[in-house]
Amino acid sequence: MSSPESVASYYRLHVFVCTHQRPAEEARRGCGDRGSAAARDHLKRRAKELGLGEVRINNAGCLGRCALGPVLVIYPDAAWYRFDSIADIDEILDRHLGRGERVERLLLDGPVTPVLTA
Repeated sequence: MSSPESVASYYRLHVFVCTHQRPAEEARRGCGDRGSAAARDHLKRRAKELGLGEVRINNAGCLGRCALGPVLVIYPDAAWYRFDSIADIDEILDRHLGRGERVERLLLDGPVTPVLTA
């Protein structure tokens, strides 16, 4: 069996976009209730058009940042972003995924610790 250090990563970066939707009767809104699925689709399409085959973009269930959302996280960089528009997604795509630069204005503030949701 291979050790984790000897296993090559399949992707240079792995992006998880929260698309969680909460039931309509819940007061708290999920990222999916704020257009994150359309943002994810745009991100996937543009990454493919730009030839970023070493970047994988996936759905995620609740990432526990509902009050800050919509959100996405990029691994292995552990960069947590919030976004409000397709322009924000394009900036993350160009700067972080394309050039390896963090987009400071969109990073979540403070350490990201697990938040239990029921």
